[in-house]
Amino acid sequence: MTQIMEYIGMALILIGGIFLFLGALGIFRMPDVYTRLQAGTKASTLGAMSSILGVGFLHPDWFFKILIIVIFIGLANPLSSHALARSTYRAGVAPKLKSGVDYYKKAVKKQIKKLIS
Repeated sequence: MTQIMEYIGMALILIGGIFLFLGALGIFRMPDVYTRLQAGTKASTLGAMSSILGVGFLHPDWFFKILIIVIFIGLANPLSSHALARSTYRAGVAPKLKSGVDYYKKAVKKQIKKLIS
């Protein structure tokens, strides 16, 4: 049973490392702030979570503490990414759009009108 948990742990750490590498590659290759933020957040969340879970399988006595850390990462990474993207957009950094339509711009205008009135 211990050997199976070691293999699972090593596989999760390897998968996490691959996702972290792909996230770094996505940050390097993407054209604008928003796509870089999305690539980095999704890949780093999955990579960090699986790497940390892998450590939890290698050290079963740490598992519950590691599970709390994984839950925190699962909540904190997407929220912080959203906050960064929203503040970047409100600071005036325009996304590179292939479609030419910015749906969020309309929503922001509605929110501003609602706040003013």
